Amino acid sequence: MKLNMGMIDRAVRLIFAAVVAYLYFTGKIDGLAATILAVLAAIFVLTSLIGFCPLYAPFGLSTRKKR
Repeated sequence: MKLNMGMIDRAVRLIFAAVVAYLYFTGKIDGLAATILAVLAAIFVLTSLIGFCPLYAPFGLSTRKKR
């Protein structure tokens, strides 16, 4: 597994997940929308923590800086 996510990409995903958590726990979203967004937020957190996005791999995409 080759890392393919840059720091900005990872930070944006974590911010999105935090916003979704805030909206959920304050009752701003509920029902099916909350479930879909929670699953997406969980995936974003996981991919941010490991630095690899499986959807980028087949297309050869990378937001990570070249060294």
